Amino acid sequence: MTPTTLSPSTGEKDQVRPPSPVRRVLEAVGPQNVSLILALIVVVAIFGYLDSNYLSLSNIEVIGQTVTVMGLLAIVQTVVIICGALDISVGSQAGVASVVSAMVFTSADGNPLLGMTAALAFGAVLGVVNGMIIIYGRVNAVVATLATLAAYKGLAQLLSGGRAQGYVLGDDVFVFIARGKIAGIPTMIWIVAVVALAVHLMLKYTDVGRNIYAIGGNDTAARLAGININKYLVAVYALTGIVAALAGIILTARTGSGQPTSGSEGLELKAITAAALGGCALTGGRGAITGTLLAVVLLGALDNGLNVVGVNSFWQNVAQGTLLVIAVVLQQRRAGERRVGLPT
Repeated sequence: MTPTTLSPSTGEKDQVRPPSPVRRVLEAVGPQNVSLILALIVVVAIFGYLDSNYLSLSNIEVIGQTVTVMGLLAIVQTVVIICGALDISVGSQAGVASVVSAMVFTSADGNPLLGMTAALAFGAVLGVVNGMIIIYGRVNAVVATLATLAAYKGLAQLLSGGRAQGYVLGDDVFVFIARGKIAGIPTMIWIVAVVALAVHLMLKYTDVGRNIYAIGGNDTAARLAGININKYLVAVYALTGIVAALAGIILTARTGSGQPTSGSEGLELKAITAAALGGCALTGGRGAITGTLLAVVLLGALDNGLNVVGVNSFWQNVAQGTLLVIAVVLQQRRAGERRVGLPT
């Protein structure tokens, strides 16, 4: 039955046309994601035209493997931002976990599971420390994690003596993570997909996820509703530490040794950029994993394309910074917030 409404001029019933199939698809995907998909198509088309090898299956696989570490960090950064906070130390946490996984693996007579477990446990502790500083030290999340960014980087260098530690490419488990495939898809991509799916389901279909959105949207209302904000913040930062440690383990598998800084330097900016591009409001309360993943793929495709066509790698940082500024500007204008220093 076609829905009807009363015409304001005649008082007669007018038929309301159902939305077109194209509009239904756009509404289901979301305007933010549509923009990312269009941008990705443009990037792929440009670099595919400039270099025929860009669209080869091997290069697409390289892009997928390259963005795995950034993808994991962007996923948990999304959760932190939705909760109304920020974690600038995720790259350093990955570096510490990379070193710990390789050093424990070496000292435990080549036991990969022990090395990975130690790294994940260490990551959880680092995340809890971040949460405790913010809550009980009453420190702004940006300032707190900026401090631990430096502290954890120093910790990774102290543990490793400032150089790569261990050698893991002789181990089957690490080799499977770095080079293995399941159903023709690299293992590292499967790891990111599983983590992304788990976090997506948590945010969208559980009370925990709804409470995280509530805290980021209005922490006062969330507190009055009986949500224990302190507990949630510590849990979110613990989750961030665990996933950052998983990223560190992948970094160890890819490079063949524990890396205190190499490979993890600058990952925090990439993670924040991907989350912001994916639609996360930096003020909290809004965001989704699907948008973040699309942004991760876009950033990976852009970086790879610049490398393929021989553009100076320093331009990648320029491009990432520009994209972050664009994403924040669009968010501010969409939210209708007053521009700083200008009359309303």
